[in-house]
Amino acid sequence: MADLIARILFFLAAQLTRLPWPWLLRLGDAIAALMLRKDMREARVARRNLELIQPDALPAQHDELQQRIVHTTARQAIETLRLWTRPHSENLALIRERHGVELFDAAIAAGRGVIVAAPHYGNWELLNQWLASHTPLAILYAPPESEIGDAFLRRVRADDASAARVTQVRAEGQGVRQLFKILKDGGVVGILPDQQPKQGDGEFASFFGVPALTMTLLGRLAHRTGAAVVFAWCERIDSGREGRPAFALHIEAAPDAVGDADPMAAVTALNAAIERIARRDPSQYQWTYKRFTLRPSGSGHDNPYRGIR
Repeated sequence: MADLIARILFFLAAQLTRLPWPWLLRLGDAIAALMLRKDMREARVARRNLELIQPDALPAQHDELQQRIVHTTARQAIETLRLWTRPHSENLALIRERHGVELFDAAIAAGRGVIVAAPHYGNWELLNQWLASHTPLAILYAPPESEIGDAFLRRVRADDASAARVTQVRAEGQGVRQLFKILKDGGVVGILPDQQPKQGDGEFASFFGVPALTMTLLGRLAHRTGAAVVFAWCERIDSGREGRPAFALHIEAAPDAVGDADPMAAVTALNAAIERIARRDPSQYQWTYKRFTLRPSGSGHDNPYRGIR
């Protein structure tokens, strides 16, 4: 039943995204305006995150950045529906600039395995499609709690010939063992490094000045396999002034400390690198995500999102 409903949802999304880009972007803007006017969950989470990471900013500054974040989030959702339901070759034409591809190719050619750390910045679904067009890879993902949501994600991420080069690996014990094997065989693994892990699967490290529980998995993979680590993101460089969005692909070598044997050193370096990317344009980072739900033991701080559902 979940697969059937996922197919129906995919069909409906495909019909919607047949609309011209300008119409879709205006739809995203209308959704953003509604989210702000109704003070919906995403708007409230973004506001709370800004209060946490910018405690000295003026309310007007929070208002301005919150509005930009919500508008980017709504457009991102519409863009992603289109990316999921259109041919990858058509989607990849949205990438106008490519930086660091030679570095990525050299890392693959070295044969030690490559870990692609892809923060929630810009459009990471477009990045996934570019990676799939460039090399076989395995992507670690945390499945949604909903069976329908999980079936839909598997459906949209496998709906193109290039997606056949992608192995979707669930973030659980067996999946982690699979990642180790892929890297030891010289393969490529993609990880979203800024998702909050479960207690016991991470260490607290500063992120925009706030302690954030951060995954230790990436550092363990890098340290134990000797794989190269690169950061990659697709940054929005035109939000539709030419009728459609445009992106720049960026690939950069990660700091060596990301693979340090000391988990604290590794997660500290990881968060510092993600923060540097997010500061390029804070409105393109996923501040609608509850990044700081879990707090350090004994800190005296409760879940800052309490009451936001």
